[in-house]
Amino acid sequence: MPLPVVSGAQAVRAFERAGWVIARRKTSHIILKKAATFYTLSVPDHDELDPGTPRSLIRKAGLTVEEFTTLLE
Repeated sequence: MPLPVVSGAQAVRAFERAGWVIARRKTSHIILKKAATFYTLSVPDHDELDPGTPRSLIRKAGLTVEEFTTLLE
């Protein structure tokens, strides 16, 4: 399934729907964390993310592209 073009804000909202919470904001990046995980997600706050960035974040979050796309809606 192709990954839609998303902004940093859209990606953050989708990850929040999956249970991630904003931990802090560091310059142009939003740091998300989830209670049951060791990882943090660093989402660039850009108007349009490069295709590899959301794919990497999706993988780190333990989601599939289909699940992420559903969370965007």
